[in-house]
Amino acid sequence: MHNKHIYYETLHNSYGQYFEVDQVLFEQKTDQWHLSIFSNARMGKVMALNGAIQTTERDEFIYHEMLTHVPVLAHGEVKSVLIIGGGDGGMLREVVKHAGIERITMVEIDAAVVDMCKTWFPEHSQGAYEDPRVNLVIDDGMAFVANTKQQFDVIISDCTDPVGPGEVLFSSDFYAACKRCLKAGGIFVAQNGVPFMQVEELQDTVRRMSSYVKETTFYQAAVPSYIGGAMAFAWATDNLEARQQSLDTLTARFNASGIQTRYYTPAVHQASFALPAFVEQAVKSAMTVTA
Repeated sequence: MHNKHIYYETLHNSYGQYFEVDQVLFEQKTDQWHLSIFSNARMGKVMALNGAIQTTERDEFIYHEMLTHVPVLAHGEVKSVLIIGGGDGGMLREVVKHAGIERITMVEIDAAVVDMCKTWFPEHSQGAYEDPRVNLVIDDGMAFVANTKQQFDVIISDCTDPVGPGEVLFSSDFYAACKRCLKAGGIFVAQNGVPFMQVEELQDTVRRMSSYVKETTFYQAAVPSYIGGAMAFAWATDNLEARQQSLDTLTARFNASGIQTRYYTPAVHQASFALPAFVEQAVKSAMTVTA
């Protein structure tokens, strides 16, 4: 091990993880970012940006399945989906599995990211970009939701952590614009960090979003390469029934969809909304500040 190159993640102070780098596949440094793609014996191909792991070949399915199938199957009649970010194509791959969806718009700020991920992570997208329902828009996510005339049943914000350029996608203005683009009964979901390490991020989301929708809460999944425990996904909607679907209803919808999954099950879907006490308390205290 000592003669192998090691990639140390620097996302959290005083705590983190390392990856053995078997081979550096791609590296790019600019004034704004340092992007690395390398292979690792356990996690397959790994993409890291500015010292934070973005995605790995081996465990990406957990993240992408949970951010897609939970809102889509909770809603039950999704015809249109907006993906903000998601340049690696993993989210798109899961969304196109749903035959009932008629219109899929994906907004990615940088065409080069899409092309690079098609090259290095083809198993993320698996040809999803060729689906005739997909409209890939190269634009700033904030600008798109602020200006579009379209509305969507589900909006999935698949963005990097709320530092640097990704920060605006965690702002009050962004949430207000997303609400404007949601159809009646629509659902917004977003990656929201690992609560054990980033509980303030959850509270910020609640404070910034809860004035626009009737329900702001979170659901969880454990993604090994997002170090620090279970990851939280923001859930925002005026559709109070969506989160309360029975196991029978979810099972019927899942079976009818005919999709294949490796992490998502209707039981996992239902259980993912059960939050640990410290997360519930953090959410509640942020709510009282906004009230």
